[in-house]
Amino acid sequence: MIPILKILIFLPILIDFFWIFADYGNYFKMIMESIFQHLILIFFERNLRMNLKKLNEFQFNRMEFAGSLGELGTLIPLSVALITINDLGFTPIFLMVGLFYLVTGYYYRLPIPIQPLKVVAAIAIAFPDKITLPVMSATGILFGIILTLLAITGAIDHISRFFTRPIVRGIQLGLGFILMIKGISLVNTPELFVNSVSMGGGNGFSQSVIPFNLIIGIGGFLLGLVFISSRRYPAALVLIFTGIFAGVLLGGGAKINWLLGPTPLSLYVPGAEDYWNALILLVIPQIPLTIGNAIMGTADTSKNLFGEDQSCRVTHKSLALDMGIFNFFTGLIGAMPMCHGAGGLAAHHRFGARTGGSNLMIGIIFVSVALILGKTGISIFSTIPNAILGVLLMFAGLELALIVRDLDNKKDFFTAFLIAGIAVATKNMGIAFGLGIVVSQVLKLDRIKI
Repeated sequence: MIPILKILIFLPILIDFFWIFADYGNYFKMIMESIFQHLILIFFERNLRMNLKKLNEFQFNRMEFAGSLGELGTLIPLSVALITINDLGFTPIFLMVGLFYLVTGYYYRLPIPIQPLKVVAAIAIAFPDKITLPVMSATGILFGIILTLLAITGAIDHISRFFTRPIVRGIQLGLGFILMIKGISLVNTPELFVNSVSMGGGNGFSQSVIPFNLIIGIGGFLLGLVFISSRRYPAALVLIFTGIFAGVLLGGGAKINWLLGPTPLSLYVPGAEDYWNALILLVIPQIPLTIGNAIMGTADTSKNLFGEDQSCRVTHKSLALDMGIFNFFTGLIGAMPMCHGAGGLAAHHRFGARTGGSNLMIGIIFVSVALILGKTGISIFSTIPNAILGVLLMFAGLELALIVRDLDNKKDFFTAFLIAGIAVATKNMGIAFGLGIVVSQVLKLDRIKI
């Protein structure tokens, strides 16, 4: 486009030189100017129409914005827990979430959701001593490489048939139980805050005979039930703001850092042991859930909700590739590994999102918050009482566990509950996943009745 503009700029000069040597130059000049004017109008009109057509594929209105909040019920609780319990950075998490929303919204032109890898998040939150920051970094890098290779080679379409619905639902059910157990333990702990210290500088609420944490937890759970179906006031946001307010009243606001600016961004180089722990404890159990829900489920749900034409870009390969690329860079800076999800897409749609404009709006908000309020955000989240974090995890766990209800026969339920039980008992989703595949294959025999 730049060379064309340069030619158009210098053409009048060349024509003026021509007038000196040509007869009837005025007539020729008028004809040439008319031709060039029409060419310029045609050129810019065509580009303007193309840009307007692209712009019309996005909508920016109240319903799109309301729809953009549809996935916060899962995203926010797990993100806050990873920040406060696992010491992940505020800016790395929300910056990558925002950028991922922007890219997917622009490319797909649809409200494709962004959410944490649930296996990774649930196990990390439940066992912070085992799942350290280097292990989380290794998880993102490994997961990104694996998904990218599956997308480039086309293997994603061939291996997806091994991850049947009962296996995926069993993993989700087990994760739901793990999150609920962790949530209940946070509500039941005597310490008010994650750092196990009364942050009020001697208020002594954590050492009080009155079980403040339990009272806050019961009240928070009832409050969550009241707003669980609200589209105007998402329950997760209500609980977080209520938790911050309660934490400030109980002395947690004394150490809030009101400095603006992002938290540090660092490159991580995990060791061999970190990669091994990430592969066994997190990546292998996460793969079936990602393929079954984030890839196959999202593509299928998109076609059901928006039709084949609008969903033409939402393919197994494109979804695997975008998650692979983003998770690789997410791992390098130690942020939260991310994926898509059929449930998240349905939530965005249910709350009013119909175009990629929804993603662009929430993406800009996340990026702005990450870069401007990073330092403040960490200290504000630290004021949220353990009980409210526990309630958030309980609701997130319940949402995951209830997905099992779409199974329709006893053999499928048997496989799903077996995987969930093994996961809770062994605290190893890899073992649960492996035994689940074996059992599901055995149950296909006609002579075995459940």
